[in-house]
Amino acid sequence: MPYTKRRRLVTSAVAVALGATALAACGSDDSEARSGPVSLTYWTWTPGMDKVVDLWNKGPGKKEQITVTAKKQASGDTLVTKILTAHKAGKAPDLVQAEYQALPTLVSNDALADIADEAGDVKGKFADGVWQQTTLGTDAVYAVPQDIAPLMFYYREDLFEKYGLDVPQTWEEFAETARKLKKAAPDKDLTTFSANDAGLFAGLAQQAGGRWWTTSGQKWKVGIDDAATKKVAGFWGGLVEEGTVDNQPMYTPAWNKALNTGKQIAWISAVWAPGTLTTAAPDTKGKWAMAPLPQWSADENRTGSWGGSSTAVTTDSAHKEAAAKFATWLNTDADALSALAKEGGIYPASTSAQLSGAFADPPEYFSNQPDFYAKAAEIAETTVPSAWGPNVNVAYTSFKDAFGAAAKNKSDFTAALETMQDDTVADLEKQGFEVAP
Repeated sequence: MPYTKRRRLVTSAVAVALGATALAACGSDDSEARSGPVSLTYWTWTPGMDKVVDLWNKGPGKKEQITVTAKKQASGDTLVTKILTAHKAGKAPDLVQAEYQALPTLVSNDALADIADEAGDVKGKFADGVWQQTTLGTDAVYAVPQDIAPLMFYYREDLFEKYGLDVPQTWEEFAETARKLKKAAPDKDLTTFSANDAGLFAGLAQQAGGRWWTTSGQKWKVGIDDAATKKVAGFWGGLVEEGTVDNQPMYTPAWNKALNTGKQIAWISAVWAPGTLTTAAPDTKGKWAMAPLPQWSADENRTGSWGGSSTAVTTDSAHKEAAAKFATWLNTDADALSALAKEGGIYPASTSAQLSGAFADPPEYFSNQPDFYAKAAEIAETTVPSAWGPNVNVAYTSFKDAFGAAAKNKSDFTAALETMQDDTVADLEKQGFEVAP
């Protein structure tokens, strides 16, 4: 299949055919593999994964004669680039940990195998919005969900009480809460709009109904500047312009200090936030609480995501069936999931695991909120589907540049959004994808 034609779509029957073609090309039907021991390599960045893999090798893997070796890698775009480079040489590992937003890029480059026949029956163990991210809207299955990162609202419980603030149920209430705090304590901010991590903004757009990449026939359609995302951009741009919230980036010494001293008293983040707060604001342990994300309408109950990853089988693997068996075990077996939570600190995508003994107690930092994980599981169920495309990295870089300037200058966020849209479309066309107007 010509390269330019291969690059057109991920979420269509073309992608399914690609998966089948790639699989046939590498001749990995596992019939030969099952006649003897199999050794698999798994690229992952999750801490402690070697200990989790040991459970497999000493248990189910020993019985199945399937041995897995975990090799620690960097995460994000660095890993995606390394996978694609290895795949071009025909030397990709059998299994890879891949963020959900990276799946379209890997699939469009024929790097991931369709494992619907081997792993499709575990669909019911995951929320629909999570499972959809591994299928890309097709009947194919390109990965098994591993961990998720639903967005939530974190706030200083003690300071909310001190300043007479109510936990906002809607974004309109959120804005009023920010204004009320600023009036009562001009030196404090409810939160900050940060342009150094596009993942948060993407999750907020997702909650509002934004669908940044979709398909039209055999063409990609980019909707980064759709009505839902414009609403989100306009909302935050307005708060920054009026000085109601701060405009400084996250993950800096100044940001850490603002959290630790109470200058910033709330943070929109994901379920993994306790780990970040533990190091960023150690002096405020036990003073925070978590609640659902504010809604755009009082009758809604939905959230977006900021992160999360899956376990995928590559098209270079000569042992697809064995690799899919491990990927399924890793993300659905109770012992494996407990080990992932303990050793890797992940919040599992498996809905049953979210209520398991591993999450009976709250994070130590949130010892004052015993129902932390019970509430997190309820929020996770409201995660809405996302819509990723093959050049998320370009869109994220454009966000950092355009929104970074807009936040610093307190200028028009919707203009920054248009820049992000234009940059993403231009890159798709440059890569050889067909783009619908």
